[in-house]
Amino acid sequence: MKPRDRILDAAMLVFRRQGFRRSSIEQAAEAAGLTRQALYHHFKSREELFRAVIERLHENALAAEIAAGEATEKAGGGLADILIAEITARIGQLIAPLEGSPHIEELFSEHLLQARDIYQKYAAHYAAQLTSTIERVCRKQRLAINGMTAPDFARCIEMAFNGTKSAYPAMQPADAFLRAFGIMVRTLVAGAVSPAPKPRSREAAGKPARKTARKPVASKPARKSGDRR
Repeated sequence: MKPRDRILDAAMLVFRRQGFRRSSIEQAAEAAGLTRQALYHHFKSREELFRAVIERLHENALAAEIAAGEATEKAGGGLADILIAEITARIGQLIAPLEGSPHIEELFSEHLLQARDIYQKYAAHYAAQLTSTIERVCRKQRLAINGMTAPDFARCIEMAFNGTKSAYPAMQPADAFLRAFGIMVRTLVAGAVSPAPKPRSREAAGKPARKTARKPVASKPARKSGDRR
């Protein structure tokens, strides 16, 4: 394992046990089996270390989201199944390292205070991933989104996600949060997505059918006077 990864693993354990405010760079160094000076070679402050932990969480969450969506699509899942699988995998990667911590609400709060720019960066990545999934699945499964674009629908999914978070602070308990969110996604998909209309025939579209050209009939030569009949 690379020294940086070992430090981030150790720091995650310290933040999980102590929360952000009660943690120190010395505690992270001790947990990683390094001196304080050795850790300072990689991270100059507790805040910088925390930001690196948060960024790795999001990077892992995005990778898990993509993999889960692809696997569910390959298994023949519908659009709602694929979207739920993606976001469930994302949340699993964000929550699992902190699950059981008495400081989970503080850590999510500090996440927005100390690393808002990282949060915004990955929020854009998550939105782009959802949009890409919606466009691809609708195209492959011949679905149409009624009255909105794929980016609009992706925003609706993210709004449902944020609305569910307001009912479950720090997304806890995780099972209840994901169950409620899944219901909202299925409701949105049922209301906004329908089978794409089949291409209309020329007759149904009001266009005259193309007539088959007839070959001209050769005219018989005129009889001359005196010819036998």
